[in-house]
Amino acid sequence: MPRSPSARAPMEPAHDRGGPDAAQWAREISRRLEKAYPGSARDLCALVHSNAYELLAATILSAQCTDARVNQVTPELFSEFPVPEALASAPLDRVEEIIRPTGFFRSKARSLVGMATALVDRFDGEVPRDLDDLVTIPGVGRKTANVVRSVAFGLPGLPVDTHVGRLARRLGLTTEVDPDKVERDLNALVPARVRGALSLRLILHGREVCSARRPRCGACILADRCPAVGVGSSNA
Repeated sequence: MPRSPSARAPMEPAHDRGGPDAAQWAREISRRLEKAYPGSARDLCALVHSNAYELLAATILSAQCTDARVNQVTPELFSEFPVPEALASAPLDRVEEIIRPTGFFRSKARSLVGMATALVDRFDGEVPRDLDDLVTIPGVGRKTANVVRSVAFGLPGLPVDTHVGRLARRLGLTTEVDPDKVERDLNALVPARVRGALSLRLILHGREVCSARRPRCGACILADRCPAVGVGSSNA
């Protein structure tokens, strides 16, 4: 049971202590979160998919949209366009109609058709595994590429969204705001094999416990060492 915020002295952020201490703290975070949210990256991913192509499409749709909403539209999308070849030749207005509930549907439809076209034209209809290849595909940045690498292929990849960045800063693992720099700092602290699952566990913890406005420090499994514990928190 974590001690109450008032019962502990403030902890110096791990990134300021440097070297082995920061890495040790990062590994401890990973270990505790694995107990709270068990499973592989594939198990922890909330986007429903059956292959890398479907995951890539779903992740593109998830920008500024909830996973639950994405999962409502993808069954129809994948039923009508089950392979990249079908989506590459799809009428744009039909794709827009299907994905409209996810928001920004016009730009997302262009990205989806562009993604499928790139897969067909440059990758023989297959989703590439290499990050440098993935980020050349329309609608795919480092975050989306790392999702696909870690979840679909079981390869090292640490997607950084708003939850991951916020928790990494609160936990003293980085001072960076730019997602690419946060990814760099976290990659230096945790083994490659845990990166994808750690990202998803941080997201789950950010949603369920360490929210942006009212973190529930009293219910947090990391509170005894968190440098930000008690700051704007609710112990309900």
